[in-house]
Amino acid sequence: MDRQKRHHTPVSYPKPRQIAIDVLTLSQKTKVPVESLLGNALKDAKLNPNDSNLCRELVSGCVRWRRLLDWLINRHTKKPKQKPIIQEILRLGLYQIFFLNRIPEHAIVNESVILAKVNNHTRQSGFINALMRRFLKEKESVFKIISHLRDKQPALGLSHPDWLFEKWEQQWGREKAIRLLEWNNQPAPTYARLNQLNKETELLIKRWKSEKVEAIPFDCDWARKGTIYQLRKHPKIETLQSFRDGLFYIQDPSTLLSINFLKPQSGQKILDLCAAPGGKTSLIADQINNHGEITSTDIHKSRLELIQENCKRLNITCVKIGLAEEILTNKENFFDRVLVDAPCTNSGVIRRRLDSRWRMNLNMKKSLAETQFKLLEKASYLTKPDGLIVYSTCSIEPEENELIVNQFLKKHPEWELECDRTLHPVEDHTDGAYSARLSKNTTKNPASSSSEQT
Repeated sequence: MDRQKRHHTPVSYPKPRQIAIDVLTLSQKTKVPVESLLGNALKDAKLNPNDSNLCRELVSGCVRWRRLLDWLINRHTKKPKQKPIIQEILRLGLYQIFFLNRIPEHAIVNESVILAKVNNHTRQSGFINALMRRFLKEKESVFKIISHLRDKQPALGLSHPDWLFEKWEQQWGREKAIRLLEWNNQPAPTYARLNQLNKETELLIKRWKSEKVEAIPFDCDWARKGTIYQLRKHPKIETLQSFRDGLFYIQDPSTLLSINFLKPQSGQKILDLCAAPGGKTSLIADQINNHGEITSTDIHKSRLELIQENCKRLNITCVKIGLAEEILTNKENFFDRVLVDAPCTNSGVIRRRLDSRWRMNLNMKKSLAETQFKLLEKASYLTKPDGLIVYSTCSIEPEENELIVNQFLKKHPEWELECDRTLHPVEDHTDGAYSARLSKNTTKNPASSSSEQT
């Protein structure tokens, strides 16, 4: 069957599942994060809320549990490797059998078969039908096998790479490492930070009620009390008038730690070195009440547009935007505060970055460590003598955090560490993050910074 016939087929297939299959298949061929692919697909599809939620659930679950699902498939098939789209259809079916209890069993089988036919694999539909029925028949025994795996082989049973679990087990002990695996497999809540620059924010809770938003306060010691809410139930964020009016910004509490360390003051000149999409920039603007100058940079023009859009919606007027390369090469531009929110492995936000656990590797860490150090070093050349640098990541790996800071301090003794902190999901009940505040000690080698630069 050719592509043209697929669009005119009389077969009625379940649209959320087809979108899920398309997204999952595409994610194997591109470096674009699967959550971005899913967001774009849902925007184009215009599904009703229930179908949209089902599609999100299926994609998220199949990516998170990929390793375990593949292990189960391999146990029941003679072929070690299926065609990519057949493998995705099998993963989708098994995820519904073992992780969703609201899908009727006959529907799982039928819809898996329909997906094979609609995607031009009618010959495999019998194989898929038989395998789904076999798993349903052996459902209880498979549940016991999965439970045993979680006890004896946590990385497999909780669907993470072996090397990552082994590293975490060595670092924090077995119990804490297993709890982190479990955390990573949970859906990430949605958090909203109130925009204090908007005077109507005082009325936001009432407006949320009228918009059918169910919100509860989330307090933490690194953010202003009463400014963070967990949105437990809500329509699509983009459809809320309160969002369009700039009354809040969607932002995880862990990202606020770095701004707490930065201590921005009204009237200061501040650099946000890796700013897109603009969450931290907007919080800095909030804290200085739009009085000062924030320079927000990124390496991609398209991502600079995201900062502009968010600043416009939030009524932020103190931000100017530029490419990172232009700012870093301007040796006459100095700042009171510099935030280095460095690119990292995202190991603290695995529950949000769905496929990051499968893309992460040791070589990636080494490459990122070099970039992280260079960014921190360049930030030091742009900071005023009495200024501060905050280095932050959404990683929980010492190689990307403390060790980078220590390496920098060893090479630049004129700088010193004022404080640092790691937020760990298991202990702090939020996404993982690291922040360190550095200040210049002019009594130690005061000329070394300029000599290093030249």
